[in-house]
Parts: sequence; structure tokens; C-alpha cells
Amino acid sequence: MKILFVHQNFPAQFVHLAPALAARGHEVLALTVETNQRPSPVKVMKYRKPEEVKLSSRLTRLYAESAQRGARVAFAARQLRDTHGFVPDVIFGHSGWGETLFLREVWPEAKLLIYAELMYRTTGMDTDFDAEFQNPGLESRISTTARSAHLIQAMVQADAGLSPTGFQAATFPPELRAKLTVCHDGIDCARLAPNPDARFCVPETTLTFRPGDEVLTFVNRSLEPYRGYHSFMRALPDVLAARPDAHVLIVGEEGQSYGGAPKDATSWKQKFLDEVRDRLDLSRVHFLGRIPYADFIDMLHVSRTHAYLTYPFVLSWSLMEAMAAGCAVVASDTAPVREVITDGQTGRLVDFFDIPGWSRALTEGLAAPERFAPMRAAARAHILDRYDLRTHCLPRLIAFVEGAVAQD
Repeated sequence: MKILFVHQNFPAQFVHLAPALAARGHEVLALTVETNQRPSPVKVMKYRKPEEVKLSSRLTRLYAESAQRGARVAFAARQLRDTHGFVPDVIFGHSGWGETLFLREVWPEAKLLIYAELMYRTTGMDTDFDAEFQNPGLESRISTTARSAHLIQAMVQADAGLSPTGFQAATFPPELRAKLTVCHDGIDCARLAPNPDARFCVPETTLTFRPGDEVLTFVNRSLEPYRGYHSFMRALPDVLAARPDAHVLIVGEEGQSYGGAPKDATSWKQKFLDEVRDRLDLSRVHFLGRIPYADFIDMLHVSRTHAYLTYPFVLSWSLMEAMAAGCAVVASDTAPVREVITDGQTGRLVDFFDIPGWSRALTEGLAAPERFAPMRAAARAHILDRYDLRTHCLPRLIAFVEGAVAQD
């Protein structure tokens, strides 16, 4: 078959699937934005970056941006068809940025699959979860509803969709949910297998940590409220006071991936660091920014306790990667996390906002690692059984794509 992947950050969620399909003999091509410089496992074509949309109303801005991006993708697709004669049997694109909106007009004969990551909802999710930063009044609910327009359009047009978790699939309206298959992108459990010989060197210091050292880890793309950075930092002073030999490794960039920026600080990272700074021994708190993936794995292997928090939102790969690495995980008791962690069996769950509870759980994990040993083993076994890339997820993802044409 001829298969086209469409994603502005390609390879992203398709990093394993695209080359696996190519290895099976399919002609695989990716279409991505011209500014994307990420290495690709398959041949890539580029579309022009959309111009900035200048609208005063936030109600219409996101759809306008998505439609403009979709048009740019469609124009590039037309060139692929007319100049290069490329007609895909299957298109698989992420619906989040509008890239798939007009592809039916170029290739009506192709099967259109979408990666349906999340649908915005006004209640029970991220927009009304954290009263400290959110005011879920009518204006906010209207704005949230408007943000779903391009996602619904993409879902209606698609022949089928794929969501990585049951929680994320359940955010879509019931009348569209029947189109969805739930299958995670997959965790490379072989690469993440516990390594007793691992070493993690803290950049720009002489510190080197090994498995068994008293290390607390926290990982996110950006240090922000959506991923519980504020709850973690507020719990940290009591943890470090109780554990004078512990060190904390924090991975994440300054800025935000989700939600807005703080109004009273240069960044969320700085805001909550400043809030607790006078109660922390900063010589034991190491902000690492973004680190190479190989270093990230080594860090998980030396972690004695790993903290993960999230609003009711997209579940981070890093949680499952930590479980696959055999970490003792303390995580927020929120819906997406409960799908993969059972409290007391594969990790510990703590109320997202219970700061004393977080301090106690993290301190216990550092002080008594033997109590977490059965949970470490059970966590890795659970990921192996349900989310392993090679034995579980990748075969199902391949069948999802290849089966789109076989259904005719």
C-alpha cells in the first residue's frame, strides 16, 4: 500500500509505526511543516508554515488557525498528487492542528484515519479542575466548546480514529466514539528494562548517582500546573527536611505546553520555585531542563521514587516509561492515571492537591524502598503485559492501518 502520515511534529506518535510499515513493504511518506527539523525514519515532504492569524476573538482564532493549516496541507497534497503522482491508499494524521481537514478534497479515494488524542470538554477535565488558576464560568465554557470545532469536523470526516488510552477516547462524544480504536503508541520495555549498572551524572556538577541512591525524580515536557509542578514543589520542602541525604532531579523546560503563562512571574517554574525557595536546600535540587533520551532512561534507573502528576488530560509517556523502568511511582489520583496505576499494587496514588499527603508518600518512598519493591515489579509487569511496544501495541497499530483497506 501507499501510506501517508501527516503531523506537524512528525514522527511524534508515529515514530515506531511508520518505519514498521515501511519494513513490511509499504511505500510510506510523511507530510510535515517546513520548520520541523526532527529526524525522520521515512521519506518526508514539507508544507509551508501557515501565516499568523490576526483575529480579535479567541472564539474563532483556533478554528481559523486550524483551517489555514489544513489548507496549506491540502495545497501540498495537491502538489504530491499532480506533480509526483502520489495517491495514498491510507492517510493517517493527527487531528489536533487541523492538518487533515481538507485532505478528502484532494484524495477522496483514500481511507482517512486520524489520531484522536483528546476532545475538549467543559466539565470533568482540565478546564475546571484547578480552582487556583481557573475560573470555569460561562465565558470559559464557551471558549472551551469553540476549541472543539476542528476536532469534531476531523472526526466526522474520518473513516476511523485511534486514541492512546480509554480515558482519552471517552472525551469524545458518544456518537463519534464508535469510530475509535483504543491502542497506546507503545513503550519500549526492552530498552527501559532495569539496569543495576546505570549511572546518571548531573550536568555541570561532580555528582553521579547509581541505583539504590536516594534520588527523587520528576519529569515533564514543561514545568507547569497542568502536570502538577506546583503541588510537587510545595511538597518538596518537607520531603527534603525529612530526608537530609536525598537529591531531586527535575526534568522539564521553562515555559508552558498547556494552558496560559503566569501573570505574576516570568514562568511557572520560577513562580513556584520562588514560593518555596527559602525552605529548600537548593544544592540538592537539580533542574535539568530537557535531557537526551538515553540520559532520561539512566535517570529513571537510578530513581528511588518517581513523582508524576497530571490534570485530567492527556497521559504522559513518561509515566509508563517510569513504570517500565521499574520505578517506585507516586502519582496523582486522577482519571487518566487510574487507568494504568492501581493504588497499592502498581504504585501509590495521592490526591492531586493534598500537599501533606504528597510529602508523606514521597518521604516514605525514599525512606523505605523495600516497601515499594513489590510495586516496582508489578508496575513493570503491567506495562509489559498491556503496553509493550513490540509484543502488544505495534502489532495492533499495524493491523489498524492495514485493516483500513482490508475492510472494503
